[in-house]
Amino acid sequence: QVALVESGGGLAQPGGSLRLSCTAEGSMFSINALGWYRQAPGKQRELVAAITRGGNTTYTDSVKGRFTISRNNAKDDENTVTLQMNRLKPEDTGVYYCVAAFTVRTMLDFGTWGQGTQVTVSS
Repeated sequence: QVALVESGGGLAQPGGSLRLSCTAEGSMFSINALGWYRQAPGKQRELVAAITRGGNTTYTDSVKGRFTISRNNAKDDENTVTLQMNRLKPEDTGVYYCVAAFTVRTMLDFGTWGQGTQVTVSS
């Protein structure tokens, strides 16, 4: 079992930056993928970025070049994943969820989800 604790988020102006962090605590044996999904009002959840234990990253096209995901695997029972969001746009607004799963492909349907943190980009 893994517990996810998220921090960060909030309000930013267009062009600004925010950082999201998530600490995954517990047995990390079966957790290869950590990442972030987001859900905008009236839209389905979408994968924003994910990173494997080996450092392979995946980004949705709309955030490439603006967002950077990183991961700290230093502890066997605690991993941290961070999403640095730069050059924010209003369409980045939504609830961001930290997700842990065996693979990136299984995150949506079989992952462990955090409680979500609100990101609002508005002038």
